[in-house]
Amino acid sequence: MKTEEITQLTAFLRRKFQLATIEAKRRPQKNDSCEVYIGEEFIGVIYRDDEDEDDLSYSFQMAILDFDLEDE
Repeated sequence: MKTEEITQLTAFLRRKFQLATIEAKRRPQKNDSCEVYIGEEFIGVIYRDDEDEDDLSYSFQMAILDFDLEDE
């Protein structure tokens, strides 16, 4: 993904989740996706889908592990 695209995704995530510390970052050696962090914690990946010529979309994938659901 291009830097401008990642910047736009970061702005969207911050507005949508009302969270200033969420950020999309470039993935090493990958051009079709970026990583999403809250602070220093990795939370997921955004994939770019441009298979259809006139239809660009993004898919956010976040895994939630069972121990993440436990009370601290």
